[in-house]
Amino acid sequence: MNLPLMRGRELKPPLRRVDPNSNAPLAFRQANEIPSIGRPRCKLVLRFPVNPETKAFYRRFYSGTTAAEWNDWHWQFQARIRSLADLEKVFVLSEDERAAAIRHSGTLPVGITPYYASLMSRDDPEEPLRRTHVITTKEDLLVPGESDDPLSEDHDTAAPGIVHRYPDRVLFLTTGTCSTYCRYCTRARAVGKPGGEYQLTPKQWEQALAYLDRHTEVRDVLLSGGDPLSIADEKLDWLLTRLRAMKHIEFLRIGTKIPIVLPQRITKDLVKMLKKHHPLFMSLHVIHPRELTSEVSESLARLADAGIPLGSQTVLMKGINDDIAVMKPLMQGLLKNRVKPYYLYQTDPIRGSSHFRTTVDKGLEIIEGLRGHTTGYATPIFAVDAPGGGGKIQIAPDFVVGRRGDDLLLKNFEGKVYSYPDPGGTLGAEKQP
Repeated sequence: MNLPLMRGRELKPPLRRVDPNSNAPLAFRQANEIPSIGRPRCKLVLRFPVNPETKAFYRRFYSGTTAAEWNDWHWQFQARIRSLADLEKVFVLSEDERAAAIRHSGTLPVGITPYYASLMSRDDPEEPLRRTHVITTKEDLLVPGESDDPLSEDHDTAAPGIVHRYPDRVLFLTTGTCSTYCRYCTRARAVGKPGGEYQLTPKQWEQALAYLDRHTEVRDVLLSGGDPLSIADEKLDWLLTRLRAMKHIEFLRIGTKIPIVLPQRITKDLVKMLKKHHPLFMSLHVIHPRELTSEVSESLARLADAGIPLGSQTVLMKGINDDIAVMKPLMQGLLKNRVKPYYLYQTDPIRGSSHFRTTVDKGLEIIEGLRGHTTGYATPIFAVDAPGGGGKIQIAPDFVVGRRGDDLLLKNFEGKVYSYPDPGGTLGAEKQP
């Protein structure tokens, strides 16, 4: 049975009829035969779903593109919006956006897949997804505390691509390529290098693997970059196989935004390959409910059906998602797609990111607005990745009011105070009830 039918969803366009008298191989035509109800049987080839807004977009701006091309991740990757001319074909640019695009140089180029661009406003430069991907002159502003490498990853680099900060786990930077470039990227210094998007060479991968082979205390490897899913299936399979051969590495993680900005990349061949490397986890970069389209639901369903645990990492950003009215449906939408909200991150103080950063208080406000007001599964950990290489530090609302004798006084989500018997405890002793 067809996967969308098994999931209880209606078939999504575009669909292409296959002429039963065509030269297509008989086995192919039989495999794609879908019975109809109340009318003669017809033969259809199901492609990746396309939501109505996106379909209208590609018919307008990519009118010469077939549905097969639009749903081909290679085409999406090659057709990315990369230049001022590309931007102006799709967006009505503000003077600020145009000026920023003209004078931009260095790392972190503009890069937006046509699919992801279809979710953005053509006219409103303040629309959230557009703000996070179309360059502005605000990136030229450097404020105190910002730097090119605020997390000191370069300092903790132990081998090419290997950042070894925590005792039993490492970050493996596999590539400098992304399908889209977020303007608040913490690795803006490294991705999309001038002169072409650089790839870490096989020789560098070998050095990284040799390091991991020697360091048997490492039991957890997070593949990141760039975006590891921008790597071809065969090459990624080779890397995962090499890592899986190391007995001390217990599980692997992939950090990626591709299922969200290029969902067509999650092909059945890719999923089949990833299934070979369990236990394999995936951390998804999701920032706004608008990203949860039918295409993304399909990509996430394929990954979840393959037994890959999915978690989300959301960056808290001013004017983008720093509102409980945005954050709650995002977290609930993730759960409906079998993604566990994992981290809510304070924006890293990367150079030129001040216009995205909220106060830390705002993050606590968001957590308080979620906790008790929706399921705990939809409440992520709020964390600051400490500048200078301190690692992730959890920041949580303080619900301890104080003590009354042997009772600990606690405030619930409604602001009411309750006592919990805690003889001999000291928590809250410094507070007055």
